Amino acid sequence: MDGPPVIDLDYVLPLRCEDDTDLAELTGYLRWLSRHVRVLVVDGSSRGRFSRNARLWGDMVHHLPPHDDLVTANGKVAGVITGVRESRAEHVVIADDDVRYDAIGLTRIWNLLQTADLVRPQNFFSPLPWHARWDTARALINRAFGGDYPGTFGVRRSFFLTMGGYDGDVLFENLELIRTVRAHAGREQRALGLYVRRVPPRTERFWSQRVRQAYDDLAQPLRMAAFLAVLPGLAVLVRRHNYGMVGLCAGISMGVAELGRRRAAGRGVFPASCLLYAPAWVLERAVCSWLALAVRLGRGGIRYSGNRIRVSAHSSRQLRRCQPGISGSLAARKPVALCEPSQNGFVAERPHRHKATVALPGSMGRPF
Repeated sequence: MDGPPVIDLDYVLPLRCEDDTDLAELTGYLRWLSRHVRVLVVDGSSRGRFSRNARLWGDMVHHLPPHDDLVTANGKVAGVITGVRESRAEHVVIADDDVRYDAIGLTRIWNLLQTADLVRPQNFFSPLPWHARWDTARALINRAFGGDYPGTFGVRRSFFLTMGGYDGDVLFENLELIRTVRAHAGREQRALGLYVRRVPPRTERFWSQRVRQAYDDLAQPLRMAAFLAVLPGLAVLVRRHNYGMVGLCAGISMGVAELGRRRAAGRGVFPASCLLYAPAWVLERAVCSWLALAVRLGRGGIRYSGNRIRVSAHSSRQLRRCQPGISGSLAARKPVALCEPSQNGFVAERPHRHKATVALPGSMGRPF
């Protein structure tokens, strides 16, 4: 590190390298980042890649493996908990390796953490290939209904340690973190106007993660039911040759996306062309929701890094019920497991890169 951080903020990046794609670009970002904040890279890569990364980044960041006592099916959670444990600052940014903060964004999230225990910024893709516009439509629809699920959060370290971390045996760990903070009466700030750039995914990675993203919705039953109803409803309309209603529904999806685009000056960040992808995204999610349900009922869970994960995220009710047993230190790193047996029973897994298009880890290349 060239000098002391500009602000008292630690930056935790859980990582697992599977290839060297964009390694130089990531290294450049880490070099810039280390001049502004203290950076902790929790690296669950293979021994050879870990050593290579240590040589490459050792003088810029605090580079370390995940703690051995953290056994999670979702490797990113082990990386996050390790990073928060090792942090020195009270205010900590957790970010996937495709997230690209600027100095203004770092300062803003630091300011918001003065009065919040969890800060949820808003990601946007830049550049914007077609599949990033497609996924931007998803983000806009999410914004219309309250907020998106970003690839980065700000947390207060003391609160995170007190609540005992969060369960790492779930697929949708972002939602698990949010619900765990709420279960502990934490103060959440949805910073819809704090825009943080993400690098778009490779096209093949984008397509490979469609069903897994839909599986996340199993943790939100009303949302899942709505998407499951789309295909039967569309079939009825087509059977009756009511194509006008089909067009109206497509228009409604675009209108909802526009509502999300208008929130918090979003029109200055999200181009209007992304609205055209809203009907396609809704149709995609409708199809993939049925596939995700089939995987859940027929196979007991979805494949993830050699494991099969059953639970998308625990309900707020479950987490509140477990709250009395999870106060204290991070020894309680799997809060729900203290109240009921694990539904996964997996072996330890190193943290993965956490990507925008699936909200889950992946290769060293680009976001999922």
